[in-house]
Amino acid sequence: MQSLPILWSFRRCPYAMRARLAIQSSGQAVELREIVLRNKPTPFLEASAKGTVPVLQLPDRVIDESRDIMMWALGQCDPEGWLDMPAEGFDLIATCEGPFKKALDHTKYAVRYPELDESEQREKAMAFLRVLNDRLTKHPFLMGDKRTLADMAILPFVRQFANTDRAWFDAQDLGPLTQWLDDFLMSDRFSSIMTKYSPWQDGQDQVLFP
Repeated sequence: MQSLPILWSFRRCPYAMRARLAIQSSGQAVELREIVLRNKPTPFLEASAKGTVPVLQLPDRVIDESRDIMMWALGQCDPEGWLDMPAEGFDLIATCEGPFKKALDHTKYAVRYPELDESEQREKAMAFLRVLNDRLTKHPFLMGDKRTLADMAILPFVRQFANTDRAWFDAQDLGPLTQWLDDFLMSDRFSSIMTKYSPWQDGQDQVLFP
């Protein structure tokens, strides 16, 4: 039997979520290996010294950045046309991965950053969300009338931010953004990438994904 690419993943990690979303959309089969972050398997650490998920092991190389995994999967097959988006979509993703994610971490893990003002960091994150909300007042997805890579690369991080205090988030007058997020959270697509798996152990049966 031909060996499949191996995807090391952690169910709740937003980076791993978006990798799974792209792989699911592409229809590319992989062997999924769920890990526990506090007890990382040796083969996982041998695959990537970074020690962070997701990691994709291919026969000829290892990809250990989530956006690169998304691009690899959609490069195999992109039936929904996620890559058909203007350059500004990639700019939004870059802002999400940079300033927004930094402010998100400073908010979610505020106790780790006592030198920072939590409310100021939350407001920095909100500045990006307002940009997204403004776009979503005009059309159902960030780039227009259909979902693209920008939506699926950013949604897991908006979910993470909203979950830091969902009641507070819902009170922020971000109606289009909240609808965009909730449509995603209630979708079969989301539920299917959030299946719970036991942590990978050497010798177990393959877990195929999707």
